[in-house]
Amino acid sequence: MQTGMIDEQKLISELQQGSLMAFEAIYSQYWYPMFLVAYRKLNDREVAEEMVQDIFVKLWERKASVSINRLSYYLFSAVRYAVIDQIRARVTREQYLSYYQSFLSTEDSSTEEAIILNDLRSALEDSLQTLPEKSRQVFTLSYFENWSVTQIAHHIQLSEKAVEYHLTKAVKFLRTHYQDHLLGTLLYLILTNR
Repeated sequence: MQTGMIDEQKLISELQQGSLMAFEAIYSQYWYPMFLVAYRKLNDREVAEEMVQDIFVKLWERKASVSINRLSYYLFSAVRYAVIDQIRARVTREQYLSYYQSFLSTEDSSTEEAIILNDLRSALEDSLQTLPEKSRQVFTLSYFENWSVTQIAHHIQLSEKAVEYHLTKAVKFLRTHYQDHLLGTLLYLILTNR
């Protein structure tokens, strides 16, 4: 077996036992190369730095239970998946904004429709503010940031069942509190399309 592999296995073993020195050695060896990979893919220094920091935080938090055969493969795979998630979230946000802007810029939209749309948006924002903190956070990450239940669970440090509970709770709450505004909008659309 090569010396580098022995040292890597020793680092992994020491990390799993909670050695801060092993973690610092891994961090100092891999942080910058991981940052470069993320930065080249995303072209955003701040996001790349935060992404790599999050990977190392999760590594430290899960040090006792993490299963690592090859350290470099494990760390760079984590970067690859984080970059993919970031790009997916960007595309989803850009598609939403594009759709929203095209919806607002249609020629047949009248002042009344703009007022109703603003009223609906305001009602949604008000309803979101009345949700409990965890439910609001889970709902926002799921519906506005397009995060999966698993991602949300890891981010907020809840079980996936708890995340699903908060999503269900938030949707039911918003459905009942948003119902009056939706009925008013539906009535308006029916009356104006006669």
